This record gives sequence, C-alpha cells and structure tokens, in this order.
Amino acid sequence: MTSPTNAPVSFDSLGLPKVLLSALNTLGFESSTPIQAKTIPPLLDGKDVLGEAQTGTGKTAAFGLPALAKIDLSVRKPQLMVLAPTRELAIQVAEAIETFAKDMKGLKVATLYGGQSYQPQFQQLERGAQVVVGTPGRLMDHLRRKSLKLNNLSFCVLDEADEMLDLGFAEDLKMILDTTPENRRTLMFSATVPKGITNLAKQYQRSAIRIKTLAEK
Repeated sequence: MTSPTNAPVSFDSLGLPKVLLSALNTLGFESSTPIQAKTIPPLLDGKDVLGEAQTGTGKTAAFGLPALAKIDLSVRKPQLMVLAPTRELAIQVAEAIETFAKDMKGLKVATLYGGQSYQPQFQQLERGAQVVVGTPGRLMDHLRRKSLKLNNLSFCVLDEADEMLDLGFAEDLKMILDTTPENRRTLMFSATVPKGITNLAKQYQRSAIRIKTLAEK
C-alpha cells in the first residue's frame, strides 16, 4: 500500500496528455488532490487500483483522466464503464467526465440509470458512446437487452464500491464484471474497504495497487 500524503502535485507532472491538461487548465485545476496524485501515474502505467478515499476528494478525476487518456476515439464502442450506486452520482460522474474530455473531439458519454425511459439511453449507446456511466441495475438491463456490449471495454470502474455492496448490488456487480473482457482493467474506489470489497478485488483485480490517502483537511 502506498503511504498517505497530502503534498500538492501539479497535473503537469503526472504524465497526462495535452488534450486533458488543456481542459484542466481551462477549468482552473493546477494541483492534484492526494488520491489523484497517487492514482493517475499507476493507471497510466497499466495497473489495477484499489483506492480508499472519502467522497469529495476528487476520485472521478483520479480514474477518469487516465482512462480518458487511453481511449481510442476512432472506436465508437464502450471502452470505459463506471458503475455508481445512485443515479445522482452516475449523472455527476458522467458530467465530470464530459467536462474533462471537452477537448477530445468525438468523445461521447452514455448515462444509464433507472427511472428514465430506455429510448434516450438506447440512442446514447447507438450513437457510439466510448464511455458508459450507470447504476448496476440499469446496466444489467441493457446487457440483457444486448443494447450494451462490452467487447471493447478497457476500464471497468466501481465508484463508491462499499455503498453499492450496502445497497445489495454484490451479485449484480459480479455478473457485470463477468461479462467484461478478461484483459480489462478493474478499478475500485471506496470510502472504506470491508471484506466484501477485498473479496471482489481478489476475484476481479490483477496485482492491484492499494492506495489510501489522508482525509482532506
């Protein structure tokens, strides 16, 4: 496990491509948060990560930026999938990723969650979304309907993983992960790491780096 530190690190030093750095600069982001500084380099290097950090510490950028750096815009199929426990978080994550990718011409994000008609979600997928963000139940529905195909998936992210387990999504998570390609990267981010998360990590991650950061002051 990496040792916790809160020392500020500039985004310029983390190895991100210019197309993302320009967006961060426009947004006024200069120094990364601890979870971002410790997570982005190993993700760019091809590692799986189990990140333990509180809500509000910048986890979306921690996994979103390095995943976006690896997306092939010419392939109009899902390459990054983020699972979130609630539709509110799914929408928030999708909007953040769209903001980070504002200079990536042709990138499309599909947001899939319950309580919304399937038709607009079908349209988002059909137009060639490279990024899919959704709740476990609705992602399962799309997989059953074959409207969501994960053959080209490179990154699967479980955001607020402990909350998804608390909400009873353990079996859905396993079923979704079982449909992803064997060579996909599995990233888990959680405020706590109970036994259920550890078991998922052992089953679905490969030599994952565990990262824990100090609580933000």
